[in-house]
Amino acid sequence: METVLLSSAYLPPVSFFTAINSGGDVLIEQYDNYCKQTYRNRCLIATAGGVQTLTVPIVKSTSPKQLMKDVRISDHGEWRHQHWNALESAYMNSPFFMYYQDDFRPFYEKKYEFLIDFNTELTLLILKLAGIDKPVRLTESYIRNTDDIPDLRYLIEPGKNEPQTPKEYWQVFKQKYGFIGNLSAVDLLFNMGPEFPLFL
Repeated sequence: METVLLSSAYLPPVSFFTAINSGGDVLIEQYDNYCKQTYRNRCLIATAGGVQTLTVPIVKSTSPKQLMKDVRISDHGEWRHQHWNALESAYMNSPFFMYYQDDFRPFYEKKYEFLIDFNTELTLLILKLAGIDKPVRLTESYIRNTDDIPDLRYLIEPGKNEPQTPKEYWQVFKQKYGFIGNLSAVDLLFNMGPEFPLFL
């Protein structure tokens, strides 16, 4: 199976894992320029009030361009506490949150310096809990020639013809809002648990 090339993402959307599941090894680009308004530092979850965006604050760069690998997480505000409270509030009534909460909570107690490390470790955790065994590695330089591998670095971006969730699944607030597709993969994990791969 072919290697899949993806950009880094914070608690990536379901489509990110659909791409991973359809390929072989996973390469995550860390030498691309950091872009605002992307999933690199934000995710979407379903809450009682509708879709909520969780954004990891980053340290502003002194230069106009900054490589993803160099992006540092800011300690501005109580964002870790706020993100964890939002996740807990949104998914406390989901079938599997109680089983996985102890795996995720440490990410909101420990300070990570670099966004790439935070994102990668969370992605690895989701793969592990979902029972998806795929080797994941970071690029060692910027990949220009992608003739041999599917380049999905720009496929998964908010509002840009992003792929939708392949199959509908049960969601906590489905009765209130209907099915909401392509949220963060934690939505699928907390709602469907071990059945996660069946919906990719």
